[in-house]
Amino acid sequence: MAILTEESTSKRIKTKNWDIHYHEAGAGHPLVLVHGGGPGASSWSNYNPNIATLAEKYRVLAIDLPGWGKSQAVTYDKRDNSGVLAEFLEALGIAQAAFVGNSMGGSSCIRLAYERPELVSHLITMGSSAGVPGMFDPAGLSEGVKALEAAYFHPSVETMRKFVEGMAFDTRHVTDELLLERVKATLARPDHIEGWKSGHGKPMVRLDPTRLGAITAPTLLMHGRDDRTVHFGSALTLARVIPDSRVYIVNRCGHWVQLEHAAEFNRVVASFLEGHACAAQARLAA
Repeated sequence: MAILTEESTSKRIKTKNWDIHYHEAGAGHPLVLVHGGGPGASSWSNYNPNIATLAEKYRVLAIDLPGWGKSQAVTYDKRDNSGVLAEFLEALGIAQAAFVGNSMGGSSCIRLAYERPELVSHLITMGSSAGVPGMFDPAGLSEGVKALEAAYFHPSVETMRKFVEGMAFDTRHVTDELLLERVKATLARPDHIEGWKSGHGKPMVRLDPTRLGAITAPTLLMHGRDDRTVHFGSALTLARVIPDSRVYIVNRCGHWVQLEHAAEFNRVVASFLEGHACAAQARLAA
């Protein structure tokens, strides 16, 4: 396969309500990658170590949600991530896909899985909230969320360093190049900053805990043992109520499993998709 770059995989599509930027590579069963909600986040920044490997077996579609990356801006009152994902599949003519979501992206995929179960063949999350407070959660904002807010309100190399260091267990991943890229991406879209600020103090994605038990897709809940943004207890809470689910905890790992342990993440995701293909197909035929 030719070397994949940010430019060579870049595409745009107009859905019913949204102007969406995304990256596409590979062929096979569609696999949608959904990023988190941090400053400067995009599908490429969240998944660039994963796209090429996963594209060897799957049609990888890494989407920039409205309000992030190169997609259109949006204010909090109009944000509808799960609706965006549904429209994205429809615009591409895809009946069903596997979904992978990190943090806010994971919550968005969870919501899609109970709102539109026919669209989701597999559900994989990393560092996602359960939508309800857990017994190990802090009384107020977590360390990671505090750093995220500071980097949105005062974007600079210093605030971005504190934010990224809070996302990772191993600070060797926090390079000057990464910090400059994230600051540049944040400052390049002041409309995205204002869109995020319009929802300050509110959940990025609201989940309905009473509907989690209705999720029918085979579900893999990945979480870093040392996540300082969302405690790994959230994965256990989700596993308690999502019927066909399992938890995968990675030690010495923060909020970004897919970046800190990219090779392991790629291997586990591919194994899960292959191992549960029959179950997903049988569910569709039922």
